[in-house]
Amino acid sequence: MSSPNVLFILTDDQGPWATGCSGNDEIRTPGIDRIAATGIRFEHFLCASPVCSPSRASFLTGRMPSQHGVHDWIREGNTGPDAATYLEDEVTYTDVLATHGYNVGLSGKWHLGNSQLVQNGYSHWYVHQRGGGDYNDAPMIREGKLIDEPGYVTNRITDDALDFLDRQATDQTQEATPFYLGVHYTAPHSPWTGHPQDIVDSYADCAFESCPQEPIHPWAKGHGLSENCLGKRDMLQGYFAAVTAMDLDVLRLLDRLETLGLRDDTLVVFVSDNGFSCGHHGFWGKGNGTFPLNMYENSVTVPFLVSHPGHVPEGVVASGLYGACDFFPTLLQYLGLPEPEGGQRPGRSFANLLTGSADASGNESVIVDGVSRYAEYGASRMVRTETWKYVDRGQDLPGELYHLAEDPDERTNLIDDAGAKARRKELHGVLTDWFHLHGAGGERDGRLWDVTGGGQLRPVGGTREAADKPAFIGH
Repeated sequence: MSSPNVLFILTDDQGPWATGCSGNDEIRTPGIDRIAATGIRFEHFLCASPVCSPSRASFLTGRMPSQHGVHDWIREGNTGPDAATYLEDEVTYTDVLATHGYNVGLSGKWHLGNSQLVQNGYSHWYVHQRGGGDYNDAPMIREGKLIDEPGYVTNRITDDALDFLDRQATDQTQEATPFYLGVHYTAPHSPWTGHPQDIVDSYADCAFESCPQEPIHPWAKGHGLSENCLGKRDMLQGYFAAVTAMDLDVLRLLDRLETLGLRDDTLVVFVSDNGFSCGHHGFWGKGNGTFPLNMYENSVTVPFLVSHPGHVPEGVVASGLYGACDFFPTLLQYLGLPEPEGGQRPGRSFANLLTGSADASGNESVIVDGVSRYAEYGASRMVRTETWKYVDRGQDLPGELYHLAEDPDERTNLIDDAGAKARRKELHGVLTDWFHLHGAGGERDGRLWDVTGGGQLRPVGGTREAADKPAFIGH
């Protein structure tokens, strides 16, 4: 296989339940469903942190937040003279691709600091100035200039991506230069207003059985998002409309690849940065939809699909456990590129699954064999196996233990159950040992910082630290 192109589609705050191919017959996602039908859909793919910026940094670097130092969404320092570059001393997979001749482009959300700086191997750079906001007349950056982009931002991101594809099709008729294009939508992140009215209206009669509006979670009280959205049909319509409007543009991307004759030469990846709850468990949001910061399945599990006709098996559902840090080595191995030395990356490649040489069901989860995945958000650290989930928050905040095989909806916390004491001790040891290998104890250790979900104000650790202002917004 010659070097394939890569189209990496990344959404923002999309719950694992919010696709038709996952079994939700209330939401319309024919574009995402087409990717699933022509490739592999992963049932249990975990982000490294259930909030946008650290999750995105982990995808790009293959490293955990306690290694790269991005622990919360970037609240300040995205543009202007005080802009901070969070990944300047990190090697991303886009750096590796650029080094090996790929033309690397980005259309959409960056939200990893210094949005005006073209960085990490990208040559095309059309990005949101911040991390999100109003869907119409959005603040964007083109050719280094701050602009207000007229129109619906989802469409504008896609338009730019289509222009990139058109240029690559022309270039590839002249020389064999592969491309990587990241299309990073702000959808379906809030606000759930300003979306195409016809799509909003199309959900007017939806029962929204996939989004039960439960009584507010005790940890969500005082959180404006939950208090303003729980039980509100217009918010549900807006969220569903944001997903469907974005999905229509996924169809535009897939159709353009086919029209340009690039589809068979392009690996298509679809994923979200973190999951989301729209009333599930009594809150709206992701990891910072509650305090203590939560690690519910809807927060840490994301839709993840991969398609490459003639190379990746079609119509397959992978039921094993996979995680964001696995993507770095997987992508490079699939593309036939060497993984850079150093970095202490914890992920494991699943490229053999993409090429059809491994069983999509994954291995039976045996903790001592390491078949588990991890996530962190400040003090909250999680180990997830196929059977159990353990969340540890240190001495000052409550922990959680769920027997997922018997309690997949995480309703019965066994943290203080005498019958589960041995399992808790075992998982605590596994979690502690793993984080000691991958960031705990270093100067970027998430537990050294007051991460409460209110946003990150500056880089932490190493030469990047500027201690003249707090690093995080306190709770």
